[in-house]
Amino acid sequence: MNRRLVVAVGLLALLVGTAGCTSLLGSGGPSEEELSENATYDWDTNATATYNVSRSQYTAVITVENRSHLVVYRTDELGTDEPLEPRALQFRFPNGTVVRADHPGLDATNEGQRTNLTLPQAGGQVAFTSSRPNAKRFAIPVFIGEPHSAEVIMPPRARVGIPLLSKVNPGQYSTDVENNRMTVHWERVERGPMVVRYYLARDILIFGSIAALLSVAGVVGVLYYYRQIKQLEKQREEVGLDVETEDDDLDDGRPPPGMR
Repeated sequence: MNRRLVVAVGLLALLVGTAGCTSLLGSGGPSEEELSENATYDWDTNATATYNVSRSQYTAVITVENRSHLVVYRTDELGTDEPLEPRALQFRFPNGTVVRADHPGLDATNEGQRTNLTLPQAGGQVAFTSSRPNAKRFAIPVFIGEPHSAEVIMPPRARVGIPLLSKVNPGQYSTDVENNRMTVHWERVERGPMVVRYYLARDILIFGSIAALLSVAGVVGVLYYYRQIKQLEKQREEVGLDVETEDDDLDDGRPPPGMR
């Protein structure tokens, strides 16, 4: 009985230890199938880091210099860092040659709370695809240590500009719209995260309609209460509750008795 208990405790300790090592060292990284997925990237970007955001995923094209690796990660809703799950990993050499994840030297592995992208050489462009929550908010850490330019291409009809409906961080940014897609551009980014909370163009019509209905309801309410007050005043007058006493009946202009 004691031997069985010792064996059971030993197996439990082994399982716990294995799970602990897995959580600390990571799961090894994305599968080869995910890294080798097909994707078409726009390599001719206007910034060092370009993020093209769609409804449920985004693509990243990042220019790297003097380094043969790039550490990427994501932050969950609780603010905890965790490894990224890149797909369709590609690398573009300075001469324009593009290779995929099956190329020697291009790989992605998880190391703790980070994902390390190993690149074929120091210098070039690395691109990958990753999933994102279907929400009107995009947040991404800054993966390059030195100051650099960055841009976020938002989904079609997405906009920023109205303070109550949108927010962009860091500040000092510019925007432009092309083919119904707005791009948020930073000339210099030093630290993150970069956050773009946006609204859709149709949201303005929805909020405008709601505001108009509330305004009409407010006017109708004011008129209703005004009419009720007038009716109450009329009723008081009819029952004689608002009979005013004339000052002339009590004061004929003569001095009080004894002073005449």
